[in-house]
Amino acid sequence: MKRRIVQGLAATAATALLLGGCGSGGEAAADETLDPDAPVTLTVSVWNLEGTPEFGALFDAYEAAHPNVTIEPVDILADDYPTKVTTMLAGGDSTDVITMKNVIDYARYATNGQLADVSDLAEETSDLAGLDAFDQDGSYFALPYRQDFWVLFYNKAIFDAVGEEYPTDLTWDEYAELAERITEEAAAAGVTPAEGQTTYGTYQHTWRSTVQAIADAQTDGDQLSGDYEFFAPYYERALELQDAGATLDFSTASTQKISYRTMFTTGQAAMLPMGSWFIAGLLQAEAAGETDVDWGIAPMPQAEDADEVTTFGSPTAFAVNKNAENSAAARDFVAWAASEEGAKAITAIGVVPSLQSDAITEAYFALEGMPTDETSRAAFEPDEVALEMPVAPTTSQVDQILNEEHQNIMTGSVPLEDALATMADRVQNEVG
Repeated sequence: MKRRIVQGLAATAATALLLGGCGSGGEAAADETLDPDAPVTLTVSVWNLEGTPEFGALFDAYEAAHPNVTIEPVDILADDYPTKVTTMLAGGDSTDVITMKNVIDYARYATNGQLADVSDLAEETSDLAGLDAFDQDGSYFALPYRQDFWVLFYNKAIFDAVGEEYPTDLTWDEYAELAERITEEAAAAGVTPAEGQTTYGTYQHTWRSTVQAIADAQTDGDQLSGDYEFFAPYYERALELQDAGATLDFSTASTQKISYRTMFTTGQAAMLPMGSWFIAGLLQAEAAGETDVDWGIAPMPQAEDADEVTTFGSPTAFAVNKNAENSAAARDFVAWAASEEGAKAITAIGVVPSLQSDAITEAYFALEGMPTDETSRAAFEPDEVALEMPVAPTTSQVDQILNEEHQNIMTGSVPLEDALATMADRVQNEVG
């Protein structure tokens, strides 16, 4: 469906001029009635609209069910999204629905009083996965429509070429050994994606969560605590993989802005720890003829003594702007996206919805191109999904510190022990 796209603007004043429209304005009361016949132009902030198919799927389905509504996406570059939205909200922008890309930003906006209270809607949808992440002292200011968690993607063709069995229930030590072994075996057998390129046993992306969030989830650590010794074994393993050449090094990946999608879809990595959102991207790329990678998924590697499969994840949500131009319509859209109809719309393109059921799971694995083996299905049913980052008023400040020290560790700028001590000192003294 063709739709008008409002580009994200640097100046909030210009944004407000472009986004003004007919509607109630201000925060909607819980009992405000939406006229199903009155024409409404609903503005929704998004990132990378062209490359994020879930937005189009949701908007098309909602418009089909609500003929009086026209959705105008406010499209913002993915890398600029947090900064742009922060500026927009601070300037009193009237975009109706704000997509919460992560809980870190949500915590800041909710604490600042920039989002409308949707606690009454949350009470009606208490079975949503990830809903607890939006609990602010018993109140809710967003509803999740998508719940991602991390799994281990693997390239079957590379495993076949080097004669290794597909991963099933790896420990972290087994994962590291396998990654090093595949790197060596691929080089010896001449298994390369292209002349001059290396086939790595795995690819550990540059995000701090690749190390820190999984350590938090699997050790019962606390990223807000100011005590980060629980990070140590996970960093030691990540650095050893890098030193062994079993993954592309952090500095190269960062400076060259390497895409994890490219690393996996072009056959440069045999394994890839990544969020379940990548499934939709793979299915889309396959349908467009952009990749022919034969892939599967397995549970995230676990600690040696683990009795259950624990991973981490993060919900994505929609919130109603406190200054929404069409607040009643915005509330209706937010509730609909979290409903069964919204779940069906994104399930159809390979995105994992917050609302889960046996029927939705079956529909998900029935998608063309989706692996259906037992291990892939098991990966979709981890015993525990810990929140990627705890939600608190201090979350944003701590996140910045942890990210800066993560870069120091992975580039080798600061020895691990020193960086962990600095990390703890900064959180305790700069945040408190």
